[in-house]
Amino acid sequence: MAELIRDKDGRLLFTKEMKKDYTILIPMMAPIHFTLIQKIFAHEGYNVELLQNTGEEVVQQGLKYVHNDTCYPALLVIGQMIDALNSGKYDLNKTALIITQTGGGCRASNYIHLLRKALHKAGYDNIPVISLNLSGLEKNSGFKLTLPIIRKAIAGLVYGDTLMQVSNQTRPYELDPGATNRLLDEWINTLSEQFNQNHGMGLNEMKENLRAILTDFAAIPVNRIPRVKVGVVGEIYVKYSSLANNNLEDFLAEQGCEVMVPGIMGFMLFKVDNRLEDIKLYGGNPVKYQVVNALMKFFLRMERAMIEAFEEFPQFVAPFAYQNTKKMVDGVIGYGSKMGEGWLLTAEMIELVHAGYENVVCTQPFGCLPNHICGKGMIRKIKALNENANIVAIDYDSGATKVNQENRIKLMLAVAREALEERQSQLRADDANTAPAQESTAAAKTNTEKEPALQS
Repeated sequence: MAELIRDKDGRLLFTKEMKKDYTILIPMMAPIHFTLIQKIFAHEGYNVELLQNTGEEVVQQGLKYVHNDTCYPALLVIGQMIDALNSGKYDLNKTALIITQTGGGCRASNYIHLLRKALHKAGYDNIPVISLNLSGLEKNSGFKLTLPIIRKAIAGLVYGDTLMQVSNQTRPYELDPGATNRLLDEWINTLSEQFNQNHGMGLNEMKENLRAILTDFAAIPVNRIPRVKVGVVGEIYVKYSSLANNNLEDFLAEQGCEVMVPGIMGFMLFKVDNRLEDIKLYGGNPVKYQVVNALMKFFLRMERAMIEAFEEFPQFVAPFAYQNTKKMVDGVIGYGSKMGEGWLLTAEMIELVHAGYENVVCTQPFGCLPNHICGKGMIRKIKALNENANIVAIDYDSGATKVNQENRIKLMLAVAREALEERQSQLRADDANTAPAQESTAAAKTNTEKEPALQS
């Protein structure tokens, strides 16, 4: 058993000795992206496991050990970890937890402290907690974000967004049920193997992989019958986590919908861009600005490569370009609104409507005030800009019932189906009107051909 070492503030450290035989538990959020990242850490010598436990017990553990005024994502993440430790699956003398820490104004930066407090109350003081951050907030000798890990993780986000988009746009129409998911698993394994060989990270290699991914998914036999198209936005954890949103994407699929969820790369660009906006608005170190600006340009190159790959396949809707998304809210909401998802949440709703996904579910967790302001608070403005916008804000918290949430979404879908039927009826009417005109033109041409030519 590794020696337990604490720093001067009493924080239990994750040491080099622990790296050898400790299992690090990762809370689940976005399955495709997190699976790729989990495999990256595994290749770097960390024994990591993505938590899959769900259900009411996770919520109850969160309620037991987290103050009920805390935002719902914190309650679920901490509840999932405590529930896993209680499960008996793990050697508690060789188990650690990891959680992200951004260092921004969102309370998510304090989840790590809430988690440690919960572990103390639950009697798990011997469980180290690792902070995953790029701000130098906490350091552990047994866990380091090296440049190769960061490069692979960024590539993993690009690939994750691509795989998420093409699978969501293929699965509802596939003729062979399960074909999309099988190909998805194949590509996750292929990319992971490339990462293990230190390939797939360079821009040219990424372009080649992205084109191959789109080629493979485009080859899946489909029948693209008209379906209601639904966009999903909201607080980042609730937007992607099936635990948090009560399996929202599965529910929408059962209702016969095609689902569009904006990618994580947009959120990452938003976070980097915020640093630049801070300096523009409030002043700051010019050297820091140059460093952050260089990072911004790097992310934009990655995004551009992804979008260019999609442009070769018109059957797929390409991911939204961050700079275009940002322009969508010019004059609608200020760029200084950046807590949580900030103005990006408003922008994603507007972008979805413009892209044909005018039916939008805005997932709102309890306790996230910025999300309510930039989400529900902007719906009237968005509808004023585009009358086709059909948006429903759904609250997710421990007291909200799944039945109530799904019934409200069904009401939104009823409006969506009426609009879809109206469009289809209009198309049929247009086709019917076009057909006689074409027949008349053909008949006139035939008669003209039958007339004898005039002699000179």
